[in-house]
Amino acid sequence: MGRATRRKSKSGLILVLIVVLVVIAISSMRAMSLHEKSEELAVTERQLEAQIQAAETKAEELENREKYMQTKKYIEDEAKNKLGLVYPDEIVIRPSKGD
Repeated sequence: MGRATRRKSKSGLILVLIVVLVVIAISSMRAMSLHEKSEELAVTERQLEAQIQAAETKAEELENREKYMQTKKYIEDEAKNKLGLVYPDEIVIRPSKGD
């Protein structure tokens, strides 16, 4: 091999090496970007799961309240609290207004 062939071979090898390094650098940056995006999505997912859990808890509380509101106990409690009604055999004890 002559000197010119070796130079072409070296410059071709350097060019290939540069291209490989550029591809590796771009791939590394893209991987880091995807990793950050993955972490952001994981945080969002956890927040949404917490909101879903809170909504399910609220829905259960509302269902229980709705069931309670259909009972005789609820009607009695409302009659006592809002209308001041009592059964004839009940004794109501109220604090004096002077205290």
